[in-house]
Amino acid sequence: MPLFFIAGPCVVESEEITFTVADHLAQISQRLRVELIFKASYRKANRTSLHSFVGIEKHRALEILARVRERFGLRVLTDIHESWEAAEVASYVDALQIPAFLCRQTELLLAAGSTGKIVNIKKGQFAAPEDMAKAIEKVRSTGNDRVLVTERGTTFGYHDLVVDMRSLVRMRPYGARVVYDATHSLQQPSLGDTSGGLRWLIPHIARAAVACGVDGVFFETHPDPATALSDAATQLPLAYAERFVEQLVEIDTLVRERGWVDDDLA
Repeated sequence: MPLFFIAGPCVVESEEITFTVADHLAQISQRLRVELIFKASYRKANRTSLHSFVGIEKHRALEILARVRERFGLRVLTDIHESWEAAEVASYVDALQIPAFLCRQTELLLAAGSTGKIVNIKKGQFAAPEDMAKAIEKVRSTGNDRVLVTERGTTFGYHDLVVDMRSLVRMRPYGARVVYDATHSLQQPSLGDTSGGLRWLIPHIARAAVACGVDGVFFETHPDPATALSDAATQLPLAYAERFVEQLVEIDTLVRERGWVDDDLA
């Protein structure tokens, strides 16, 4: 299957910003003929500081996400943090995301799987690729085979993350589509009151991940990242999104047309 994308702002800041990003991404999806799932958190439970922005009123945010589905014809993803959220949030969106710090939470994974929605499990910063087989199994035990697993970097020192490209290959056999997170894998957690990041490396590492043969790429994007209320240091400028997607599609097409050189090496 061709490369797909999960993209959108980090969090629902307002209807205006959410719709601006959704409209732009929907046009990219149509022009480049790529599958794109719109992503925005309806609330942020894991923040660096007590004073960090966590989102607008819950139901207002969920209603905005539901309107993205109706108005722009995009499937929508948002994250949940507790098992009781799953059924309610699933009524507004098409996919539920399990944050990296929660990828081992059995009740949360089972609740998400039981909704029948697509479930995207972020690989924990502390987890080995092989650990994700167990997380995937938990979701699939509910009868839900619509599972994605996303690499978002491994803790490397106190305030940095690094992506081991081997994990993108090692997670393939576990029955889930493998996604590379181009945003959070370049985050620098908890630098002062906020997390920093290495935005300038996003296109470089993303190209490497696609060359490894991932199924999808996740990235956050904002009209003006400097003013974003969450993850300002790692969101891609919206004006750059089409060029970014186009480059990755070109690499993916080349890799798939040439076939794998590792077929005879296993």
